[in-house]
Amino acid sequence: MKHLRVNSPQRTLKPMNPIQEYELQMTRRQLLHRGRGCLGAAALSTLLAGSPQANGAPGPRSSANPGLAELPHFPGTAKRVIYLFLAGGPSHIDMFDYKPAMEKLHGTELPDSIRNGQRLTGMSSGQKTFPCVSPMFKFKQYGERGTWVNSELLPHTASIVDEMTIVRTMNTEAVNHDPAMTYINTGTQQLGRPSMGSWLSYGLGSENENLPAYVTMISRGAKAGQALFSRLWGSGFLPSKHQGVQFRSGEDPVLYLNNPNGIDPETRRQMLDGIAELNATRFNDVGDPEIQTRIAQYEMAYRMQTSVPDLMDLSSESEDTYKLYGDDSKKPGTFAANCIIARRLAERGVPFVQLFHRGWDQHGNLPKELTTNCKSVDQPAVALVKDLKQRGMLEDTVVIFGGEFGRTIYSQGKLTETSHGRDHHGRCFSTWVAGGGFKQGFDYGKTDDYSYNIVEDPVHINDFNATILHTLGIDHERFTVKHQGLDAKLTGVESPRVVKEILA
Repeated sequence: MKHLRVNSPQRTLKPMNPIQEYELQMTRRQLLHRGRGCLGAAALSTLLAGSPQANGAPGPRSSANPGLAELPHFPGTAKRVIYLFLAGGPSHIDMFDYKPAMEKLHGTELPDSIRNGQRLTGMSSGQKTFPCVSPMFKFKQYGERGTWVNSELLPHTASIVDEMTIVRTMNTEAVNHDPAMTYINTGTQQLGRPSMGSWLSYGLGSENENLPAYVTMISRGAKAGQALFSRLWGSGFLPSKHQGVQFRSGEDPVLYLNNPNGIDPETRRQMLDGIAELNATRFNDVGDPEIQTRIAQYEMAYRMQTSVPDLMDLSSESEDTYKLYGDDSKKPGTFAANCIIARRLAERGVPFVQLFHRGWDQHGNLPKELTTNCKSVDQPAVALVKDLKQRGMLEDTVVIFGGEFGRTIYSQGKLTETSHGRDHHGRCFSTWVAGGGFKQGFDYGKTDDYSYNIVEDPVHINDFNATILHTLGIDHERFTVKHQGLDAKLTGVESPRVVKEILA
């Protein structure tokens, strides 16, 4: 019989996919049960199976979600991430990446040398002209470094530019919403890969056994915007207990969490105990690790029946807090209210919270809709940064504010003195980040006068994700899981870099 090779102590352990876990956890009884009637299959399975210790798997731990024993790889500067995701492609031209030269470019045709054969979306493919449109809002310089920020749309953001790093040269190959959102959240445009929050839940685990390690919430801006599919916070090929859990406004923040009428907590506990016994019996027979995930999720749901109502009850928040976050913070389901809940989740040890704010796809009527959207996020996003700072949490919390791509300088729709639209633009766009080890008061990257092409210091979306992992103490090159014969990772198959220039 082929001998199993024991990994040396110096070798870095690789996270395992569910098939590997299945092989490692299979007992002799399970093997014989599944292989009965087929001795050849049983013999083959014997070669594949082995003890966890022989294959370098971490031993059993008491926590509901302990993460991997080998993580973090090194001391990180952050413990948690709050991702404020503007779904639809916010216009970097009208918010952050202003150039004084744009005023002279207004109304002129975008030169072919600038567009340089860019792939067009279906919305622009029929256009015969590409007239440049400068921002229809006032910009001013703020902070010690004189950072240009739209003073009409983002007055609150302008007040904290010395707290944040603004990356102006984010870029992506995706040109349409769903592939672009899938790409920035999972590291690839292909469907079925784990999202960033799922990777972190799997790798780092969570301090809180009564709440999910990954929570998402959705709000909307001027309009509903693009559809958001649950796979954006899905676990892909990782165990399903690491998928994001969506919290909603209303009486049932988590669907199917409350007991049905006539079922009291004691009865529910008895039911769960019985189901756990049945699942444990089934696991002993087949060894499928997803059965253990199912048991863990039932138990998490039971504990959430107590923890979630307390979390979502904002009545204990002070009037000063509501004033800080703005009037919308008292309205359940708004971006402002969700920002307060995100802070409360961070206080409770939840490592990854993602707020999706829909409605940033302005192909027409951009000035009006962008004004509405910015008004709904400007004060709450800044309040979150200030709130975390005054509680001593900003230094180890990464706050990210950005979308899946930006917008073009050329106009779509009818161009008037007060209205126009912009198409998708992935060659460059802006994202700001604060806390968690990032530099304060720092602008990174430079685009041309059209805010169309990168001139200096490009940051691919996978470079950015690698940098986020780095702040959490994770080497993105070593954080991999075998999937379909490849070492899959959050940062894709290329060789992204950690952008150390933006780290403190």
